[in-house]
Amino acid sequence: MSGLLALLDDVAAIAKLASTQVDDIAGQAAKVGAKTAGVLIDDTAVTPKYVTGLPAAREIPIVWKIARGSIFNKLIVLLPVAMLLDAFLPWLLTPLLMIGGGYLCFEGGEKVWHALFPHKEHGPQQAETLSAAHLETQRVKGAIKTDFILSAEIMTIALSQIEAGDALTRGLILGAVAVGVTVAVYGAVALLVKADDFGLRLIRVGRFGAVRALGAGIVKSMPTVLTLIATIGTAAMLWVGGAIITHGLLDLGWSWLYETIHHVAIDGAAATGGAGFVTWAITATLDGVIGLALGVLLIPVATRLIAPFIGLFTGGDAGGGEAH
Repeated sequence: MSGLLALLDDVAAIAKLASTQVDDIAGQAAKVGAKTAGVLIDDTAVTPKYVTGLPAAREIPIVWKIARGSIFNKLIVLLPVAMLLDAFLPWLLTPLLMIGGGYLCFEGGEKVWHALFPHKEHGPQQAETLSAAHLETQRVKGAIKTDFILSAEIMTIALSQIEAGDALTRGLILGAVAVGVTVAVYGAVALLVKADDFGLRLIRVGRFGAVRALGAGIVKSMPTVLTLIATIGTAAMLWVGGAIITHGLLDLGWSWLYETIHHVAIDGAAATGGAGFVTWAITATLDGVIGLALGVLLIPVATRLIAPFIGLFTGGDAGGGEAH
Protein backbone atom coordinates (compact mmCIF):
# COMPACT_ATOMS: atom_id res chain seq x y z
CA MET A 1 0.00 0.00 0.00
CA SER A 2 2.84 2.37 0.88
CA GLY A 3 4.43 1.62 -2.50
CA LEU A 4 1.20 2.54 -4.31
CA LEU A 5 0.93 5.79 -2.36
CA ALA A 6 4.55 6.62 -3.19
CA LEU A 7 3.85 5.91 -6.88
CA LEU A 8 0.77 8.13 -6.83
CA ASP A 9 2.80 10.86 -5.14
CA ASP A 10 5.43 10.62 -7.88
CA VAL A 11 2.73 10.76 -10.57
CA ALA A 12 1.23 13.83 -8.91
CA ALA A 13 4.65 15.50 -8.79
CA ILE A 14 5.26 14.74 -12.47
CA ALA A 15 1.80 16.04 -13.38
CA LYS A 16 2.45 19.21 -11.39
CA LEU A 17 5.79 19.71 -13.14
CA ALA A 18 4.19 19.09 -16.54
CA SER A 19 1.41 21.54 -15.72
CA THR A 20 3.97 24.16 -14.71
CA GLN A 21 5.89 23.62 -17.95
CA VAL A 22 2.70 23.89 -20.02
CA ASP A 23 1.79 27.12 -18.25
CA ASP A 24 5.32 28.43 -18.84
CA ILE A 25 5.16 27.51 -22.52
CA ALA A 26 1.74 29.15 -22.90
CA GLY A 27 2.86 32.27 -21.04
CA GLN A 28 6.05 32.66 -23.05
CA ALA A 29 4.18 31.94 -26.29
CA ALA A 30 1.72 34.76 -25.53
CA LYS A 31 4.55 37.14 -24.58
CA VAL A 32 6.63 36.26 -27.64
CA GLY A 33 3.62 36.41 -29.96
CA ALA A 34 2.94 39.98 -28.87
CA LYS A 35 6.36 40.98 -30.22
CA THR A 36 5.20 40.15 -33.74
CA ALA A 37 2.39 42.72 -33.62
CA GLY A 38 3.58 44.71 -36.62
CA VAL A 39 3.56 41.74 -38.97
CA LEU A 40 0.29 40.37 -37.60
CA ILE A 41 -1.67 43.61 -38.01
CA ASP A 42 -0.32 44.09 -41.52
CA ASP A 43 -1.18 40.50 -42.45
CA THR A 44 -4.70 40.93 -41.08
CA ALA A 45 -5.18 44.21 -42.93
CA VAL A 46 -4.12 43.00 -46.37
CA THR A 47 -5.34 39.39 -46.51
CA PRO A 48 -9.03 40.28 -47.16
CA LYS A 49 -8.06 41.51 -50.65
CA TYR A 50 -7.60 37.90 -51.74
CA VAL A 51 -11.36 37.31 -51.66
CA THR A 52 -12.23 40.48 -53.60
CA GLY A 53 -14.20 39.74 -56.76
CA LEU A 54 -15.09 36.17 -55.77
CA PRO A 55 -18.48 34.75 -54.71
CA ALA A 56 -19.38 35.45 -51.07
CA ALA A 57 -19.94 31.73 -50.49
CA ARG A 58 -16.25 31.08 -51.24
CA GLU A 59 -14.82 33.69 -48.84
CA ILE A 60 -14.49 31.49 -45.74
CA PRO A 61 -13.22 28.44 -47.70
CA ILE A 62 -10.55 30.64 -49.28
CA VAL A 63 -9.47 32.03 -45.91
CA TRP A 64 -9.35 28.46 -44.56
CA LYS A 65 -7.13 27.31 -47.46
CA ILE A 66 -4.73 30.21 -46.89
CA ALA A 67 -4.67 29.51 -43.14
CA ARG A 68 -3.78 25.85 -43.76
CA GLY A 69 -0.99 26.94 -46.09
CA SER A 70 0.24 29.36 -43.43
CA ILE A 71 0.34 26.61 -40.80
CA PHE A 72 2.32 24.41 -43.23
CA ASN A 73 4.76 27.27 -43.87
CA LYS A 74 5.35 27.81 -40.17
CA LEU A 75 5.31 24.29 -38.69
CA ILE A 76 6.62 22.08 -41.49
CA VAL A 77 9.12 24.38 -43.22
CA LEU A 78 10.15 27.29 -41.03
CA LEU A 79 10.08 25.72 -37.55
CA PRO A 80 12.69 23.02 -38.34
CA VAL A 81 14.88 25.56 -40.14
CA ALA A 82 14.64 27.99 -37.23
CA MET A 83 15.55 25.30 -34.69
CA LEU A 84 18.54 24.15 -36.78
CA LEU A 85 19.78 27.73 -37.02
CA ASP A 86 19.25 28.20 -33.30
CA ALA A 87 21.25 25.04 -32.54
CA PHE A 88 24.12 25.34 -35.01
CA LEU A 89 24.26 28.94 -36.28
CA PRO A 90 22.82 31.12 -33.49
CA TRP A 91 25.03 34.05 -34.53
CA LEU A 92 23.07 34.19 -37.79
CA LEU A 93 19.76 34.98 -36.06
CA THR A 94 20.54 38.65 -35.41
CA PRO A 95 21.47 39.41 -39.06
CA LEU A 96 18.40 37.49 -40.26
CA LEU A 97 16.23 39.35 -37.78
CA MET A 98 17.65 42.67 -39.03
CA ILE A 99 16.91 41.67 -42.61
CA GLY A 100 13.31 40.97 -41.57
CA GLY A 101 13.23 44.31 -39.73
CA GLY A 102 14.51 46.05 -42.84
CA TYR A 103 11.75 44.39 -44.85
CA LEU A 104 9.15 45.66 -42.38
CA CYS A 105 10.62 49.17 -42.66
CA PHE A 106 10.51 48.93 -46.45
CA GLU A 107 6.86 47.82 -46.49
CA GLY A 108 5.82 50.53 -44.05
CA GLY A 109 7.90 53.19 -45.81
CA GLU A 110 6.50 52.23 -49.20
CA LYS A 111 2.91 52.49 -47.94
CA VAL A 112 3.57 55.93 -46.46
CA TRP A 113 5.28 57.01 -49.70
CA HIS A 114 2.35 55.84 -51.82
CA ALA A 115 -0.09 57.59 -49.48
CA LEU A 116 1.81 60.86 -49.89
CA PHE A 117 2.47 60.38 -53.60
CA PRO A 118 -0.38 58.24 -54.97
CA HIS A 119 0.10 56.23 -58.13
CA LYS A 120 -2.32 54.30 -60.27
CA GLU A 121 -3.24 50.90 -58.84
CA HIS A 122 -4.20 48.03 -61.09
CA GLY A 123 -6.25 46.42 -58.34
CA PRO A 124 -7.03 42.74 -57.87
CA GLN A 125 -7.99 40.71 -60.90
CA GLN A 126 -11.74 40.28 -61.12
CA ALA A 127 -13.69 37.13 -61.74
CA GLU A 128 -14.91 38.45 -65.11
CA THR A 129 -11.46 37.97 -66.67
CA LEU A 130 -10.90 34.46 -65.32
CA SER A 131 -13.14 31.63 -64.24
CA ALA A 132 -13.98 31.91 -60.54
CA ALA A 133 -12.37 28.52 -59.81
CA HIS A 134 -9.14 29.41 -61.61
CA LEU A 135 -9.02 32.84 -59.99
CA GLU A 136 -9.55 31.29 -56.55
CA THR A 137 -6.70 28.82 -57.09
CA GLN A 138 -4.46 31.63 -58.31
CA ARG A 139 -5.31 33.86 -55.36
CA VAL A 140 -4.76 31.12 -52.77
CA LYS A 141 -1.37 30.17 -54.23
CA GLY A 142 -0.26 33.79 -54.29
CA ALA A 143 -1.45 34.38 -50.73
CA ILE A 144 0.34 31.29 -49.38
CA LYS A 145 3.58 32.23 -51.13
CA THR A 146 3.45 35.76 -49.77
CA ASP A 147 2.53 34.39 -46.34
CA PHE A 148 5.82 32.51 -46.38
CA ILE A 149 7.74 35.81 -46.23
CA LEU A 150 5.60 37.16 -43.41
CA SER A 151 5.76 33.84 -41.54
CA ALA A 152 9.55 33.83 -41.80
CA GLU A 153 9.59 37.28 -40.18
CA ILE A 154 7.21 36.14 -37.45
CA MET A 155 9.20 32.99 -36.64
CA THR A 156 12.53 34.82 -36.59
CA ILE A 157 11.20 37.59 -34.34
CA ALA A 158 9.55 35.02 -32.06
CA LEU A 159 12.66 32.85 -31.79
CA SER A 160 14.78 35.85 -30.80
CA GLN A 161 12.42 36.59 -27.89
CA ILE A 162 12.17 33.10 -26.37
CA GLU A 163 13.87 32.91 -22.99
CA ALA A 164 13.69 29.14 -22.40
CA GLY A 165 17.00 27.29 -22.33
CA ASP A 166 16.45 23.75 -23.68
CA ALA A 167 15.77 23.10 -27.35
CA LEU A 168 12.56 21.11 -26.79
CA THR A 169 10.89 23.87 -24.80
CA ARG A 170 12.02 26.50 -27.31
CA GLY A 171 10.59 24.41 -30.12
CA LEU A 172 7.28 23.92 -28.31
CA ILE A 173 6.99 27.65 -27.61
CA LEU A 174 7.78 28.48 -31.23
CA GLY A 175 5.19 25.94 -32.39
CA ALA A 176 2.60 27.43 -30.03
CA VAL A 177 3.37 30.90 -31.40
CA ALA A 178 3.01 29.62 -34.96
CA VAL A 179 -0.43 28.13 -34.29
CA GLY A 180 -1.58 31.03 -32.11
CA VAL A 181 -0.70 33.83 -34.51
CA THR A 182 -2.18 31.93 -37.46
CA VAL A 183 -5.48 31.43 -35.63
CA ALA A 184 -5.48 35.08 -34.54
CA VAL A 185 -4.74 36.48 -38.00
CA TYR A 186 -7.03 34.32 -40.09
CA GLY A 187 -9.78 34.29 -37.48
CA ALA A 188 -9.76 38.08 -37.61
CA VAL A 189 -9.67 37.98 -41.41
CA ALA A 190 -12.70 35.66 -41.49
CA LEU A 191 -14.62 38.06 -39.25
CA LEU A 192 -13.64 41.03 -41.41
CA VAL A 193 -14.62 39.50 -44.74
CA LYS A 194 -18.02 38.35 -43.41
CA ALA A 195 -18.83 41.48 -41.42
CA ASP A 196 -20.56 43.20 -44.34
CA ASP A 197 -22.61 40.05 -45.07
CA PHE A 198 -23.68 39.99 -41.42
CA GLY A 199 -24.67 43.64 -41.68
CA LEU A 200 -26.70 43.00 -44.83
CA ARG A 201 -28.47 40.11 -43.12
CA LEU A 202 -29.42 42.36 -40.22
CA ILE A 203 -30.83 44.87 -42.70
CA ARG A 204 -32.92 42.20 -44.46
CA VAL A 205 -34.25 40.20 -41.52
CA GLY A 206 -34.15 42.71 -38.66
CA ARG A 207 -37.59 43.17 -37.08
CA PHE A 208 -36.71 46.42 -35.36
CA GLY A 209 -35.43 49.63 -36.83
CA ALA A 210 -32.50 49.64 -34.39
CA VAL A 211 -31.34 46.23 -35.65
CA ARG A 212 -31.58 47.32 -39.29
CA ALA A 213 -29.74 50.53 -38.44
CA LEU A 214 -27.01 48.49 -36.78
CA GLY A 215 -26.68 46.39 -39.92
CA ALA A 216 -26.46 49.49 -42.11
CA GLY A 217 -23.85 50.93 -39.75
CA ILE A 218 -21.72 47.78 -40.01
CA VAL A 219 -21.85 47.80 -43.81
CA LYS A 220 -21.10 51.51 -44.00
CA SER A 221 -18.24 51.35 -41.49
CA MET A 222 -16.31 48.40 -42.93
CA PRO A 223 -14.24 50.42 -45.45
CA THR A 224 -13.24 52.78 -42.63
CA VAL A 225 -12.44 49.85 -40.33
CA LEU A 226 -10.21 48.22 -42.95
CA THR A 227 -8.47 51.54 -43.61
CA LEU A 228 -7.92 52.06 -39.88
CA ILE A 229 -6.47 48.56 -39.47
CA ALA A 230 -4.17 49.15 -42.45
CA THR A 231 -3.00 52.46 -40.95
CA ILE A 232 -2.31 50.87 -37.56
CA GLY A 233 -0.53 48.03 -39.33
CA THR A 234 1.73 50.46 -41.18
CA ALA A 235 2.61 52.31 -37.98
CA ALA A 236 3.27 49.01 -36.19
CA MET A 237 5.52 47.80 -39.00
CA LEU A 238 7.63 50.95 -38.85
CA TRP A 239 7.83 50.81 -35.05
CA VAL A 240 8.70 47.09 -34.89
CA GLY A 241 11.07 47.29 -37.86
CA GLY A 242 12.91 50.29 -36.42
CA ALA A 243 13.16 48.63 -33.01
CA ILE A 244 14.57 45.46 -34.56
CA ILE A 245 17.25 47.47 -36.36
CA THR A 246 18.29 49.45 -33.27
CA HIS A 247 18.40 46.35 -31.06
CA GLY A 248 20.26 44.43 -33.77
CA LEU A 249 22.90 47.13 -34.00
CA LEU A 250 23.21 47.01 -30.20
CA ASP A 251 23.75 43.24 -30.29
CA LEU A 252 26.41 43.69 -32.99
CA GLY A 253 28.29 46.18 -30.83
CA TRP A 254 27.02 49.46 -32.29
CA SER A 255 25.18 50.87 -29.28
CA TRP A 256 25.07 54.60 -30.10
CA LEU A 257 21.63 54.64 -31.74
CA TYR A 258 19.97 52.49 -29.07
CA GLU A 259 21.52 54.44 -26.21
CA THR A 260 20.59 57.79 -27.78
CA ILE A 261 16.93 56.76 -28.12
CA HIS A 262 16.96 55.39 -24.57
CA HIS A 263 18.37 58.61 -23.09
CA VAL A 264 15.95 60.81 -25.08
CA ALA A 265 13.02 58.70 -23.87
CA ILE A 266 14.16 58.83 -20.24
CA ASP A 267 14.75 62.62 -20.40
CA GLY A 268 11.40 63.17 -22.12
CA ALA A 269 9.56 61.15 -19.48
CA ALA A 270 11.31 63.08 -16.70
CA ALA A 271 10.51 66.44 -18.32
CA THR A 272 6.81 65.64 -18.66
CA GLY A 273 6.50 63.97 -15.28
CA GLY A 274 5.45 60.77 -17.01
CA ALA A 275 6.42 57.22 -16.18
CA GLY A 276 6.73 53.96 -18.12
CA PHE A 277 4.12 54.74 -20.77
CA VAL A 278 5.76 58.04 -21.76
CA THR A 279 9.14 56.33 -22.04
CA TRP A 280 7.61 53.61 -24.22
CA ALA A 281 5.72 56.12 -26.38
CA ILE A 282 8.84 58.20 -27.06
CA THR A 283 10.91 55.09 -27.76
CA ALA A 284 8.27 53.67 -30.12
CA THR A 285 7.92 57.00 -31.92
CA LEU A 286 11.67 57.35 -32.45
CA ASP A 287 11.93 53.72 -33.56
CA GLY A 288 9.10 54.43 -36.00
CA VAL A 289 10.86 57.51 -37.39
CA ILE A 290 14.02 55.48 -37.91
CA GLY A 291 11.97 52.74 -39.53
CA LEU A 292 10.30 55.23 -41.87
CA ALA A 293 13.60 56.83 -42.87
CA LEU A 294 15.20 53.45 -43.53
CA GLY A 295 12.12 52.20 -45.35
CA VAL A 296 12.05 55.16 -47.74
CA LEU A 297 15.78 54.72 -48.41
CA LEU A 298 15.18 51.03 -49.18
CA ILE A 299 12.37 51.65 -51.71
CA PRO A 300 14.61 51.99 -54.81
CA VAL A 301 16.83 49.11 -53.67
CA ALA A 302 13.95 46.76 -52.90
CA THR A 303 11.81 47.56 -55.94
CA ARG A 304 14.64 47.43 -58.49
CA LEU A 305 16.89 44.70 -57.12
CA ILE A 306 15.22 42.61 -54.42
CA ALA A 307 11.55 42.44 -55.52
CA PRO A 308 12.30 40.82 -58.93
CA PHE A 309 14.38 38.18 -57.14
CA ILE A 310 11.66 37.47 -54.55
CA GLY A 311 9.10 37.40 -57.35
CA LEU A 312 10.80 34.28 -58.71
CA PHE A 313 9.68 32.45 -55.55
CA THR A 314 6.34 34.17 -54.94
CA GLY A 315 4.89 34.21 -58.43
CA GLY A 316 5.24 37.98 -58.63
CA ASP A 317 3.32 38.62 -55.40
CA ALA A 318 6.18 40.07 -53.40
CA GLY A 319 7.40 43.55 -53.14
CA GLY A 320 6.19 45.88 -50.47
CA GLY A 321 2.69 47.26 -50.51
CA GLU A 322 1.91 45.23 -53.58
CA ALA A 323 3.30 42.13 -52.00
CA HIS A 324 -0.07 41.21 -50.65
